[in-house]
Amino acid sequence: MPVSPRARLIRATLRLWAALVLAFLYLPIVLLILFSFEDSDSVGLPVRSLTTKWYEGIPGNDQLVGAIFTSVLVAAIVACVGTLVGTMAAFPLVRARVRWPNAARVLVTMPIMFPGVLIGVGLLIFLAGVLHLQLSLLTVIAGHLVLTMPFVVLIVSARLQGFDRRLEWAAADLGASPARTLWSVVLPLIAPAIVAGALLSVTLSIDEFVVTFFTIGPQLTLPIYFYTQIKFGVTPEVNAVATLLLVATILAFSLAALLASAIGRIRRARLGSPVADSHAYSWRDS
Repeated sequence: MPVSPRARLIRATLRLWAALVLAFLYLPIVLLILFSFEDSDSVGLPVRSLTTKWYEGIPGNDQLVGAIFTSVLVAAIVACVGTLVGTMAAFPLVRARVRWPNAARVLVTMPIMFPGVLIGVGLLIFLAGVLHLQLSLLTVIAGHLVLTMPFVVLIVSARLQGFDRRLEWAAADLGASPARTLWSVVLPLIAPAIVAGALLSVTLSIDEFVVTFFTIGPQLTLPIYFYTQIKFGVTPEVNAVATLLLVATILAFSLAALLASAIGRIRRARLGSPVADSHAYSWRDS
């Protein structure tokens, strides 16, 4: 069937629009990577010559290395604590019989809707003014947990809401204890959601600037380091560090996705056919 000129025009317009959107999303990242190899101290087009000296100089910059270590340490602690607490909070939100379940979910996830400046100022007043705590990495971790835990709760809750509880009942019929059912049945099937929440926590923690700015002490994280450097002008060194962070993030997400998939397959294989057979048998009887 021949395509009318109007249909061809609409398709061409949609393709052009899609290309513009993709360029808007990814062109800054491409330029970031390109400028990280700029030989000159200034950043701009055209790039006259390429070099790797900015990457080679990173290990010798003690301030930058310290900022990287601090960011990674904070992100690791935030991911572990936030994922554990957020996953534990998701279970009662989904399965407990509360009077106003929607209101409970809104209260838990409400920090997502608050501006970062509001959270940062509130934490500064509460931690330093009320509790009289000295600003340090501990206060930064507390601030990041306020930001990241609601995302973990949302992701894990969404997975639990679609979870087929008949698998748990089948495991219980076979004599599995609640703890064994949780470890062998529930956790393997919601593992991708847990991993996704942990990865999102790491990404948000490393990227967070506003709350960190209000809650940090004399230490430096990567966003704070970038801020202090960019005040004097963008240099290829900043682009090089950002490029390495981008590569590390992509690799971490890829490896975590592969790991979660492998764990899920292994756990499901360990369930074996008896659970499935018991599940089918119970349905045949009914």
